Amino acid sequence: MSDIRATSGIRRAAARIHDGTPPHRDRAVDALRALAILGVVLGHWLVTALVADGDTLRAASPLGTLPWLAPVSWVFQTLAVFFMVGGHVATRGLASARARGTAYRTWLRARLSRLFLPVSAVLAVWAVATVGLLLGGASFVTVHTVVKLALSPLWFLLVFAALTAATPLLARLSPLWPLAVVLHVDLVRFGLGGPSWLGWVNLAAGWLVPFTLGAAWSRGELERPRAGWTLFVGGAAATAVLVGFAGYPASMVGVPGAAVSNLNPPTLAAVTFGLAQCGLALLLRERLRRVMERPVAWAAVALVNLSAMTVFLWHQTAMMATTATGLLAGRLPGLHTRPDGLDWVAARLLWLPVFALVLGVCWAAFHGFEAAGGRRGRGRAPDRGRTRVVRVGGLPEPSALREARRV
Repeated sequence: MSDIRATSGIRRAAARIHDGTPPHRDRAVDALRALAILGVVLGHWLVTALVADGDTLRAASPLGTLPWLAPVSWVFQTLAVFFMVGGHVATRGLASARARGTAYRTWLRARLSRLFLPVSAVLAVWAVATVGLLLGGASFVTVHTVVKLALSPLWFLLVFAALTAATPLLARLSPLWPLAVVLHVDLVRFGLGGPSWLGWVNLAAGWLVPFTLGAAWSRGELERPRAGWTLFVGGAAATAVLVGFAGYPASMVGVPGAAVSNLNPPTLAAVTFGLAQCGLALLLRERLRRVMERPVAWAAVALVNLSAMTVFLWHQTAMMATTATGLLAGRLPGLHTRPDGLDWVAARLLWLPVFALVLGVCWAAFHGFEAAGGRRGRGRAPDRGRTRVVRVGGLPEPSALREARRV
């Protein structure tokens, strides 16, 4: 009986969230953002290993010893979709702010507060954790490994924040310009023996490509299916040629010990692969819109979006907390062992629910920083006396979401 009552309560809360969302909202945008965030999280959990070597933890990846698993990275390396959605939302948001007479500085401060206030909690926790590990006798290799993994998501936020700040300059920029920069950087770097540091130019140019695609989307230039098919087929074909004949790695994420990473910094192969992903995302919009008309599906997507920053910033910490705690029971398969066989893959899949549970604990502890960032961005306290729609990270938050969290 209690299960039936809980299910009924969830459905009622979902219906209220569904009914409280503005009818003009493009729910496919939120669905794509949720899928992109969850793809990054699952990808990291699947391809990142912490191998216990005596008292030392070292980073490893099953992609290094099992290269045939590279297609896993094709599914879960979804940052291009996130940047495309970010460019779309930032361009539309700035245009809307200008229409309301809101100054660019006010708009930017609101967006950046939603990004960086949650970061303060991560930095504070890991500053304390780092000191504790060093004082507790942990090796420098272990400390360097875990801190690097925990803080690695921050590079993404810095690039995303810089592109968001440059939205007025990028709103009309064609994606072909940054794509040309990436092409020439790789030509000099790999074809002409140029310096490796030149690749870091692509850290901005590479993510500019999907960001400006999002701006083109907001201008209505990508509405026809032909645009999605062109990006999908063209990007996939270009990636296949680059991997098959130009020597680019098949993995679309970094692999410890590999000579070349497609992601750190982004290469031409990563960018063309991102174009294919963005094309597929555009092709799926109508189907996603239909699915998002289902109240439960939309409520789930809304909750993921409202927690996007918390999930993104803490998912690596959740994995490492599980790994560290598990050491108390010895070297556990899929958690501390070398990722060199199918047995490791099978064991790691069994650990994913545990990672999710620990991430839930992190969410409960630190989601308040994300919510505070949203309130600071709005510049006023929420009205608790009536049903409302407010903005957190560009997503409407009907007051029914509070009810959904209680159910």
